[in-house]
Amino acid sequence: MNITTIIGLILSVVGLLGGMHFKHVPFSALGNPAAIFMILIGTTGAVLNAFPLKDAKNIGKLFGMVFTDKKTVSNIDLINQIMEYAYFARKEGMISLESKIDAAPNPFLKRGLSLLVSGMSSDSINDIMAEEIAAMEKRHAANAQIFTQAGTYAPTLGVLGAVVGLIAAMGNMSDQAALGNAISAAFMATIYGIFTGYVLWHPFANKLKRKSKYEALTNTIIMEGIMCLVGGESPIEVEEKCITFLSLTEREKYLKQKTKG
Repeated sequence: MNITTIIGLILSVVGLLGGMHFKHVPFSALGNPAAIFMILIGTTGAVLNAFPLKDAKNIGKLFGMVFTDKKTVSNIDLINQIMEYAYFARKEGMISLESKIDAAPNPFLKRGLSLLVSGMSSDSINDIMAEEIAAMEKRHAANAQIFTQAGTYAPTLGVLGAVVGLIAAMGNMSDQAALGNAISAAFMATIYGIFTGYVLWHPFANKLKRKSKYEALTNTIIMEGIMCLVGGESPIEVEEKCITFLSLTEREKYLKQKTKG
């Protein structure tokens, strides 16, 4: 479970309800079926209009990615693993790394080791791994775009809902009390549209983009390590090149672990 998403949702709802409380707006105003229907169904329809079926079928998986964290090996542990390969290859030879492929803790690392022992040129291996990272980033960007578009459509549909509500309110011009209630209800669509657009869909898109950047960074570290191994570089050179991708905090943690080891 992604704890930041859960906390963010709770705080967002508390913020909305708290604002309504302090402005003396009854919580019952949120129970507006017309507004809910127009925003949720309308946004879903707009997204389906904007994307082909093969993309729309991924929506369920995207929610899963937002609310869960995939178990991954840390970049520090990956560098430690690559260092083990570097020492093993120097002692046993490059082809000996074939025995390490199945136990590799990361799918992209397995891919890199497979290319390494395949006998391909270093340029070919570099091109293949770089293209796979680029293709992954494009897929992730396309997935995040679904939420980005939903965040664009929802507030506009909220305005549309308000207009529809105001048209309905015009039928109660003779009854001031009914007119006030109708206008209040009309703007609930705007609240739902803005809330879902800027508290849910746009932030969800950003979270997917950040996860993609982290994965791309991890794969770049792996590619750098594999290319160092292909070039027959010393373990010290492998280490220095790989740790350049770590943040200062991660680098300090890595060096402390190395010192203790």
